[in-house]
Amino acid sequence: MTEKIGRTIVIGGGAAGMMAAGRAAERGGEVVLLEKMERTGRKIGISGKGRCNLGNSAALPDFIGHFGKNGNFLRQCFQQFFTPELIAFFESRDLPLVTERGGRIFPASGRALDVVRVFNNWLKHIQVTMRHGAAATDILVRDGRVFGVRCEGEELPCQSVILATGGKSYPRTGSSGDGYRLAAGLGHTIVPTRPALVPLVTTDSRVHQMAGLDLRNIEVRLSIDGKRKSQDFGELSFTGFGLSGPVVLSLSGKVVDALNRGQKVALALDLKPALSCDKLDGRLLRDLTSRGGEPIAGILRGLLPREMIPVCMEICNVPEDQDTRHFPGKTRRRVVQWLKDFRIDISGYRSFNEAIITAGGVSLKEIDPRTMESKLVGGLFIVGELLDLQADTGGYNLQAAFATGWVAGSSVR
Repeated sequence: MTEKIGRTIVIGGGAAGMMAAGRAAERGGEVVLLEKMERTGRKIGISGKGRCNLGNSAALPDFIGHFGKNGNFLRQCFQQFFTPELIAFFESRDLPLVTERGGRIFPASGRALDVVRVFNNWLKHIQVTMRHGAAATDILVRDGRVFGVRCEGEELPCQSVILATGGKSYPRTGSSGDGYRLAAGLGHTIVPTRPALVPLVTTDSRVHQMAGLDLRNIEVRLSIDGKRKSQDFGELSFTGFGLSGPVVLSLSGKVVDALNRGQKVALALDLKPALSCDKLDGRLLRDLTSRGGEPIAGILRGLLPREMIPVCMEICNVPEDQDTRHFPGKTRRRVVQWLKDFRIDISGYRSFNEAIITAGGVSLKEIDPRTMESKLVGGLFIVGELLDLQADTGGYNLQAAFATGWVAGSSVR
């Protein structure tokens, strides 16, 4: 049985906006979705390297913990729409899902565009009016409550507005920060925005010469002003400008904030986290004993990818013609220390063009966590990446976008 609700205008056709529009329409409301691009779901379509990591199976406390100090805001939202509801939503619409390492949930097809197709078919079926190439310029408010949206010079009346324009990351998909301007214009506080889940920059030319090399199963430790602040384990990639890969992206939020405060940032790579220094030293000593007389580069090949050997030899001051039959113990210990503590100074980070998400956004103090409605303007709901919510990689951010959209669509009147 449908409810009697007023007309809703959703601004933004991404993950949160499409979910919000569909949920509001399911409840019997007239819904108009305004998307300034020519297609909806463009950012979904490129997410997860085209596979779309749309959620995570982590238990609620762990899931919320991935959002840091702001995570508790999502608790009431997730009581309404969490992992079981997310899975049921897609599988009931003929999109089977699979759960992979780390609890990451993907379409079984491995195609992000299948997620977009599900949404577009759903919105069409429940008769959401979709206007593409339609940029909202103003949200109209009278006596503390929304009454319409101005779009391309036209005033569109409504009883509710769901603002779902996304952040600033990947602006070519349409998320160029418009929503922050609209929200700020209505009195909302915008926590300063900055790139998050973003590759990092170093001026170390030795890192640049390893561009294209991917490492797995390494530990990365973050230090700020010489003090260890965090660490993570996983995959890392060397690039022509610095570092990327899941473990780097996960640490990047703290890095960006530290650099913006003018602090000194460094990452330390443990290339052999499964071995203690003593065990690693023993292994290298055995290799030198059994293969003494061979070139040192060949012996190190048993411990390192080929691309890293010149870097190791340069930093550890090992000559190419080093006699491996009489390898100095002091030099061997330097190599072991480097393998466990390869330090890279970080000088910057890449732009919003390469950031997966945006940190900062609309202050959570001004949003009702039970409904996603603004506490400042009646009938205004703010969802998704516009909010000051950000997690590390693993499907958490996209699942939060779906959930906040669902709750807003369930709450419009």
